[in-house]
Amino acid sequence: MQLRSRRTAYYLGLVAVTTVLFTVTYNVGMAVWEDRPQPLYRSLEVVVQSFTTTGYGEDAGWRTLQMNVLVILMQLAGIGLILTAVDVFAVPWLRDALTPAAPEKLPDLDDHIVVCEYTPRTDAFVTELEARGRDYVLVESDTETARDLHEAGYRVVQGDPESVETLENAGVGSARCVVVDAPDDTSASVALSVRDVRSDVRVITLVEDVNLARYHSAAGVDEVLSPRQLLGRSLAEEVPTAVAAAVEEGVVIGEGFELVELAVAAESDIASGTFAEAELRERFGVNVIGAWIGGDFETPVRPDAELVSGTRLLVAGRSEDVEALRDATAVTVRPFSAQRIIIAGFGDSGRTVHETLSGSGFRMTVLDIAEMDGVDVVGDAREPDALEAAGISDADALVLTVADDTTAIFATLIARELNPDLHIVVRANEEADVEKLRRAGADYVQSLATVSGRMLASTVFEDQEVLTYDTQVNIVRLPAGGLAGGTLADEEVRTVTDCTVVAAIRDGETVTELDPTEFVFEADDEVVVAGTDEAITRFEAEFGV
Repeated sequence: MQLRSRRTAYYLGLVAVTTVLFTVTYNVGMAVWEDRPQPLYRSLEVVVQSFTTTGYGEDAGWRTLQMNVLVILMQLAGIGLILTAVDVFAVPWLRDALTPAAPEKLPDLDDHIVVCEYTPRTDAFVTELEARGRDYVLVESDTETARDLHEAGYRVVQGDPESVETLENAGVGSARCVVVDAPDDTSASVALSVRDVRSDVRVITLVEDVNLARYHSAAGVDEVLSPRQLLGRSLAEEVPTAVAAAVEEGVVIGEGFELVELAVAAESDIASGTFAEAELRERFGVNVIGAWIGGDFETPVRPDAELVSGTRLLVAGRSEDVEALRDATAVTVRPFSAQRIIIAGFGDSGRTVHETLSGSGFRMTVLDIAEMDGVDVVGDAREPDALEAAGISDADALVLTVADDTTAIFATLIARELNPDLHIVVRANEEADVEKLRRAGADYVQSLATVSGRMLASTVFEDQEVLTYDTQVNIVRLPAGGLAGGTLADEEVRTVTDCTVVAAIRDGETVTELDPTEFVFEADDEVVVAGTDEAITRFEAEFGV
């Protein structure tokens, strides 16, 4: 039931209950307090007169205090119901009259992307499409959501994505591909409807339950993406081991050369002083591309920036040099003990975290708001009692994969208060909440919307190969585009785009020693670029990729 229909039903129910209550009370009051018994229908008439402010007829002039108070309450209730009726009926009517509804059909488009249903994940993908200047049509079934999107400037069609007519109105017949992010069973139905409209169009779906991917494939889906499972594995890798800080698997760029994120532990050799004093390039031979300082990604890193515990470094270099830096950023001495991990939220991501960490010697406790197989403690992660029951005071790490970001923020605040030394790893559903979770006390946050958007972009656009989806910085392989004929210094790549070109691929060979003033890019080159998602988008726009 849509929101407007629910509000109307609730309002009519309130009117009925209020009317019955006052009618019975007034009827009894007239008999007991006023000694003037009357039929129930006459009491109903007086109540309606009171609610509508049309007068009270022959009953006016009550002698007792009780009846006068009752009538005053009836008058106030009537005013409240009238004002509520304005909000329920008049305001939506005026909005419909003054605000244009989302169209049910758009002018003919060609080679566009059809995106079925608006979610934080598809919103991240639509942002990517707009940055690339690619045409798209967003199909949204909810009328009010579609209107809001239309008013915000989205190219949206209102209608049921399972309907063949709606898909035809969205131009599936001439689309480049169709992306579906709906409940898993609905997505399969949408895919079947898409095939009824056009049998050869490419269909991509996002699934929450990876076990249902086979049904999507049977429905004619070409690519089934499962970002929740991927993100779950990424979060599991952020749980520190018993003897060292988290050791992330690097992204291999070329033979013996990799790009990796490293977290600086409090007890490590380099967790003090500034970046200039640490002399990371001189000591380890690595190139520091950027760092997360106070929740913000900084590239290039200021020499006077403090290199403190919790700082995350993005570095590139030869494998042996990166390994030496890993050792320096890790805890140098810590007695071995079986660490205690709490997993709050046992959906797909939480299950993946549990499966990934199983067999690693961790003592894991699963906390979820619903009772199910695998859950050790049933309770709300926002409640201190539930966290205490899960053993938060003695825990080494907390992995939060709860249903919504508001819950995650409150759970992070409470957990940090109960255990200041706790390592907190959080899945954010929306990119906008990542910074809030960091300020709340999370040590590591990754956005489901970001991971999903990267997976979709890499799948839809063949010119962009995302080398890793689940890092905080995007690492992609792209054609050199407008860089051809110039050098990094000539084009001022880092200054203009905030990206770093890590390597070039020429004739199948990976070149990692890129002299900013000497290495000239050629038209057939490809480049490996690292930066935030916004920076990668700027790079693509600036160099015509």
